[in-house]
Amino acid sequence: MIIAVFMFIAGLLLLVKGADYFVDGGGGLAARYGVSASTIGVTVIAFGTSLPEFGVSINALLSGDSGIATGNILGSNIANIALVLALCALIKPSIIYESMKGKRWIGNEAYLMIAATLVFALFALSGTLGTISGIVFLSVFLVILTYIWKSGASDGENVESHGKKDYIFIIGGLLGVVIGSQLLLNGSLTIAEYLGIPSFIIGMSMVAVGTSLPELVTSLMAIIKGQGGISIGNLFGSNIFNLLFVLGIGALLKPVAIPDFSDVIIMCIFTFAGIILFVKNRAFTRIWAVVLLAGYFAYMGLLFA
Repeated sequence: MIIAVFMFIAGLLLLVKGADYFVDGGGGLAARYGVSASTIGVTVIAFGTSLPEFGVSINALLSGDSGIATGNILGSNIANIALVLALCALIKPSIIYESMKGKRWIGNEAYLMIAATLVFALFALSGTLGTISGIVFLSVFLVILTYIWKSGASDGENVESHGKKDYIFIIGGLLGVVIGSQLLLNGSLTIAEYLGIPSFIIGMSMVAVGTSLPELVTSLMAIIKGQGGISIGNLFGSNIFNLLFVLGIGALLKPVAIPDFSDVIIMCIFTFAGIILFVKNRAFTRIWAVVLLAGYFAYMGLLFA
């Protein structure tokens, strides 16, 4: 128990500090190469924060448990929008709302995330993702990635380069985020088991949220620093990466079963609901963020029930 508490505290410190450096390095890289902060967020940062989902899902598929793989991806995408994006909107609704007022850097990424979600949902209707699905997913992912990078001219967001230190910040920060999230997750699981919490509740809550911890801390840290492009780009990019790249690779390795299409529908609903955060004034943004959070916890409650 003492070791578990130590792992929890150490993981939390590594996670927060790693995310701090990760965001600074990502912003610096955007300034260094003259691309928008959201472009870095939706590519480099999103790839890094989605590594836990990639590792968990691919390992689960190779172990013959596609339910864990698809559940992890769907749950993470729902959490990214209804939990993380909603929290960002509560903390700084002005950044969320103003991102759609005269700035390009959220609009296209939002539409691309919706497109990726719809492509996934269309193929999920068959009940199984096979080789054809994997090829289509990876092809669409490559097209989206190329488009984002080519259209990623600087948007004027206030970030500065740290020279070659940016690469050190990104690599070191990413290591801190990944290692910290794993320590925090392992510590939480041990504490929960010690307290007698049922295993299925641990899996549905701590494991699902645990793989989303890098997105959570990185986006919150970025939004606190006023770097909305990195914060929101990270979430949209992570959702695209999870659906098209992770499940695309997975479908090429083994057929991926979709246990219940109703969960796919719920993910789509939360995805579209998240976009509503950007369409009204700041007061509405904060109110809708509360609605999203309430919906997320209600959905978790229904799962447990």
